[in-house]
Amino acid sequence: MGWLPRLRSKLRILYHSQQPAALRFQATILVVDLAIIAFFIASPLLKGREYFLWIDYSIAALVFIELCARALATNDIPRWIRQLPVVIDIFILITLLAPTWLFNLGFLRILRLWTLSKSPLIWRPLSKRGLDGYKETIQAVINLLVFIFVVTGFVYTAFVGEKSGISGYVDALYFTVTAMTTTGFGDLTLPGTFGKLVSIVIMIMGISLFVRLAQLIFRPAKVHFPCPQCGLTKHEPDAVHCKACGHLLNIPDEGHGL
Repeated sequence: MGWLPRLRSKLRILYHSQQPAALRFQATILVVDLAIIAFFIASPLLKGREYFLWIDYSIAALVFIELCARALATNDIPRWIRQLPVVIDIFILITLLAPTWLFNLGFLRILRLWTLSKSPLIWRPLSKRGLDGYKETIQAVINLLVFIFVVTGFVYTAFVGEKSGISGYVDALYFTVTAMTTTGFGDLTLPGTFGKLVSIVIMIMGISLFVRLAQLIFRPAKVHFPCPQCGLTKHEPDAVHCKACGHLLNIPDEGHGL
């Protein structure tokens, strides 16, 4: 076996195995990804600092290496590279390699948080501890955070200036939160017809995400138990029959154990 097949086999083990060494590797990757996302959020505040480009290019190198490693760890690279999270990560890498030219698109880098939420790295620890029922709620929180920071970055990039009253990133964040929660205190507004249309979109999408999150938080928690007949995995805690196919279920009830 050549060095490349050995490397791909090793990477598959590190990315997909449950061995202690693989779990440590996955935890490290997750921590590094979260640190990268923190940098993306802080980028508008750090631009212009003498060390900004050094950090930017260093992160570009990390993202490139991680993309290559994930590509080698997959069995079908052409199929893998067409997946939306991978396409977004490649776009993020391009913005990192050309931060000066593409800084106006830099607010889209926070989509890295969304692509991370599609990775097994973030869900395996929950599954291992039997917390699969919280997956949808956590995903809804992530979607809300991504929306907030993407919109904040867009508002900051497109409307910063005297006419809008938005003079900094914090002002853009403040406007985004007040718009999407429809509190709209009125001290900051986006000028012109385009600004009004952006505000309307923020309100509609923000309310939708908040409602979705509230439904997941306050609705009764569902049990994850695969139906032997149709495979449906989500059922009410006291379900006797599968709501999809009517098959008799035998859901373990740990709360009534001796």
